[in-house]
Amino acid sequence: MTERVRKIITDHALEGAALRKEFFEANAELVAEVARAMALSLTAGGKILFCGNGGSAADAQHFAAEFVNRFMMERPPLPAIALTTDSSALTAIANDYSFDQIFSKQVQALGRPGDVLIGISTSGKSPNVNEALRVGLENGLVTVGIGGGNGGTMVGFCHHSLIVPDTRTPLIQEIHVTIGHLLCGLVDYYLFEAVAELEPFLGSEQP
Repeated sequence: MTERVRKIITDHALEGAALRKEFFEANAELVAEVARAMALSLTAGGKILFCGNGGSAADAQHFAAEFVNRFMMERPPLPAIALTTDSSALTAIANDYSFDQIFSKQVQALGRPGDVLIGISTSGKSPNVNEALRVGLENGLVTVGIGGGNGGTMVGFCHHSLIVPDTRTPLIQEIHVTIGHLLCGLVDYYLFEAVAELEPFLGSEQP
């Protein structure tokens, strides 16, 4: 391995570690708040919906699978859907209407008041993700944006926004995966280890 290659690896690792530390020091309370909102929705019979494009679509599917199967502990399956996986619905909506509506029409069909919709976009500017969040907000869903940069227009459609303050897509995506894992772990914690921490919020209006 050349020194140039070693430097590329080391620089990326150090920059990612610094960004991760900065983000979670500033946003730990907000991450916990989002996880609590998700747990409360599930307690009330709701479900979690995820959407995103490209790498963020992969994250949406990843996080939904962690809920439906399991994360770290043995527990019952939890209802979560990635709106990125139904190729027939996606192509029909894109062909008949617009690519911008591929997620929002699914939100209209599958979402119910009190469900949680999580939109993932490294820029916060993805039209189809933001349209889904807008429709979710209008229809009584709890809307969460996981974004990057300055949050783009995404933040205007979200009850909760977890925005990584950087413009380097790979590093933003690495933080997004960590956010997703923390949300999975914290939801399990609230539902199966520390239900008492939810009790003050039970029966209160969401979000």
